[in-house]
Amino acid sequence: MVPYRTLMGSSDSTLPCFLSSGAITKSNQALFLHAYPYDGLMFETGAECVTCKVKKPARSKHCGVCNDCVHRFDHHCIWVNNCVGAFNIKYFLAYLFTLTSMAFSIAGLTAAFLIQVVLLSNLMQGHYTDVHGEEHPVDASFLIQHLFLTFPRIVFMLGFVVLLSIILASYFCFILYLVMTNQMSNEWFKPSRFKHRSYRNIYSRGVWSNMVEIARPLTSHIKKRR
Repeated sequence: MVPYRTLMGSSDSTLPCFLSSGAITKSNQALFLHAYPYDGLMFETGAECVTCKVKKPARSKHCGVCNDCVHRFDHHCIWVNNCVGAFNIKYFLAYLFTLTSMAFSIAGLTAAFLIQVVLLSNLMQGHYTDVHGEEHPVDASFLIQHLFLTFPRIVFMLGFVVLLSIILASYFCFILYLVMTNQMSNEWFKPSRFKHRSYRNIYSRGVWSNMVEIARPLTSHIKKRR
């Protein structure tokens, strides 16, 4: 195992947008070439990147945006303007978790404010008159319309944040599933291209080992010179 700081370079930031994702160059390609075996389907032995002119380790991919080959490439994230790879995926998970938690917190606080308004104003105890002049007790439909007309920005924000929370939580769970099964987004989408051939994930070593691999990314074992 190669020292983590050496692979990441001089950046000490813990943000996924600044951390090195694991760029492969001619000078460091030996660190990655034998980290994973080639499966002979998605990753072929002896493949070379036509752009970087380096041997492509298994599970690597060239990113056209960053113009680098990335070790254990997951995807290029426009949110952080960086590739998500072996050395910053755990920080990307923390980033997603933070965003999801913040979205749920804002939704909860906003909903609590509106509920407090309803309780203090005793709206549920009141009645309203419809267009035909008939009186009805306040129901959920009327309450939502009243709140939207009274606090349109707050109600709209609540709806938006709830939707955002669901999307973020779903994406976080998807990335967590990939981590637990030792897959990347890039690999998860690729098998559809090989429908005529059976594909088996040879990289999964059990949930615990897969998660440890995220915390301690695999690199090639380099023999010490005597």
